[in-house]
Amino acid sequence: MARNPYAVLGLAPTASDSEIRAAFRKLAKKYHPDRNPDDKKAEDKFKEVSAAFDVIGDSDRRKKFDRGEIDEEGRERSHPFGQWSGQQGAGPRAGGYSTSGPGGPDAGASFEDLSDIFSDFFGAKRGPGAGGQARPQARPQRGRDVRYRLEVDFLDAAAGAKKRVTMPDGRTLDLAIPPGLDDGQTLRLRGQGERGPAGPGDVYVEVHVKPSAVFERKGNDVYVDAPITLKEAVLGGKITAPTIAGDVSLTVPKNSSSGTVLRLRGRGIAKGKNAAAGDQYVKLKIVLPEGGDKELEEFVKSWKGADKPAAKHFAGV
Repeated sequence: MARNPYAVLGLAPTASDSEIRAAFRKLAKKYHPDRNPDDKKAEDKFKEVSAAFDVIGDSDRRKKFDRGEIDEEGRERSHPFGQWSGQQGAGPRAGGYSTSGPGGPDAGASFEDLSDIFSDFFGAKRGPGAGGQARPQARPQRGRDVRYRLEVDFLDAAAGAKKRVTMPDGRTLDLAIPPGLDDGQTLRLRGQGERGPAGPGDVYVEVHVKPSAVFERKGNDVYVDAPITLKEAVLGGKITAPTIAGDVSLTVPKNSSSGTVLRLRGRGIAKGKNAAAGDQYVKLKIVLPEGGDKELEEFVKSWKGADKPAAKHFAGV
């Protein structure tokens, strides 16, 4: 039999909403399966903590529990007259989550960012159920939908990848990241949510893309900076430039100024296997030798063209 959810989280029934969330964060982080591999006790504890938060971590469900309308597992208690008397309980007031009706992508609780709990792990919050007052011959409902937040690297979002994730009940799911995924895009896994009399709910994963230190995305085009030497800028040559599919060889034209942009057709992002890819733009940046170079300094001093005006970058100003 399930334990009292307040006791599981180490709280009193008078605990505030913030205290409940803080206790859940602490315990979920401590017992998450990804941090305790092959530890059955930690896995069971994680499930117990998640189940407790599922009952009292939501305003409506907490009120029902405090009034005795649902039990420690979140199941509705039977009433001798087939319906609730409608009396208001005296349990502590809770809040902080928005809810909607069952089914569809908006079912369950609004998304809460728990990335501070699990860092690179999945941050998850399970939404409240369809609930409501118990009525005779009630129509069976689907299980609750579950919402997650996942962070992925820039290259995984650009080129596509497979991610294995651990759910609060201990199950693992393989999530396919489609090529060209946008930051904040939500992926749906049908039938992977919580079980219910009319079938399981769905899982919704809100994916956020980590910024890259090398690449910048604008639409389906990709932008990078490429350092070149003074010799390569003046005489031209071959350099290696990174792309989302790997390094490529790139020809630098003679007399290329810092800021010159070269275009690599079709080296950008393709949103789907058969979609046309964007382009990649490589911005050249002349980099002088670190610490200076005496020979170069002497050459520039004696170079007759050193003071020749450069192209007018501010024409019309």
